[in-house]
Amino acid sequence: MQSKSPFLHSVQANMRLLHFSRRTEAAYLYWIRRFINFGGRRHPKELGPPEVRAFLTHLVVDRKLAAATQQQALAALAFLYRVVIGRPLEELGPLPRGRVPTTLPAVLTREEVTAVLSRLRGRHRLVGLLLYGGGLRLLECLMLRVKDVDLSRGELMIRRGKGRKDRVTVMPQAVADSLAAQLQMARELHQRDLEAGAGWVEIPGGLDRKYPNAGRSWPWQWVFPAARTYRAEPGGRIRRHHVHETVIQRAMATAVRAAGIGKRASCHTLRHSFATHLLGDGYDIRTVQELLGHRDVATTMIYTHVLNRGGRGVRSPADRLRLGPDAGVAG
Repeated sequence: MQSKSPFLHSVQANMRLLHFSRRTEAAYLYWIRRFINFGGRRHPKELGPPEVRAFLTHLVVDRKLAAATQQQALAALAFLYRVVIGRPLEELGPLPRGRVPTTLPAVLTREEVTAVLSRLRGRHRLVGLLLYGGGLRLLECLMLRVKDVDLSRGELMIRRGKGRKDRVTVMPQAVADSLAAQLQMARELHQRDLEAGAGWVEIPGGLDRKYPNAGRSWPWQWVFPAARTYRAEPGGRIRRHHVHETVIQRAMATAVRAAGIGKRASCHTLRHSFATHLLGDGYDIRTVQELLGHRDVATTMIYTHVLNRGGRGVRSPADRLRLGPDAGVAG
């Protein structure tokens, strides 16, 4: 079944109605397409729980995929049958589970964060400071709109984050001047776009129909606008997207290499470091959970295992011993 088939278009339309994120939409379409191919390219109406179970088992047993990947595929198929087909999946019974990784997230020390951020320039550094200073995910930062930044209160409103939830997080005072300058630059760019007959941005859901001119108003503009504009459709509005995530990811990777850091650090590592350093400073884990936007505090608890105080934050009993200097030879 081709990607532009009427059936997959209907699947996509249902996800748009439910305001799924574009990433979730792409992931679900990917797994539904793979399931259809696995089932001999038959229509999902002709398939059911036995085929779903066989497909999910195949992912683990034959493809050796992780449990989280299998869970994502299951979520996509559950959506397909519940919403699109109108026939919720019956009890699938126990499934072989993929491997569950036991690795802890990479976290930078404060000195390493300083080394990395000092090697970023301009808006790249500003984005990095917001990721570390507010615990933002990269796309949450790049999708900030003017109306979501409160310089006077030192707050950032994160709209439709992971799980389609809104939350408020802290805006580091260290970025106040730089962020104000970025907003001024964005405003000047928006004014030039308006004078050129453009100035539109994409706005979510049905707000474009409810407020036809909102997409051209200043509050809805991106804080980090892209350098180029695009035409939404043939003969449509000329829009400006936000900075693409790969631009920041490449800058971050270059900075990590230049700093000589031997960890696999990415933009998301700054978010991990934010949480770990807050907990190390004694902030309540529930507060950190709210700032990160975690649904379950158990997700936030993982950062208690990577605090810079040894395993599980325990002080080794050997550190309490008072031994004289060792005159022996090591070896």
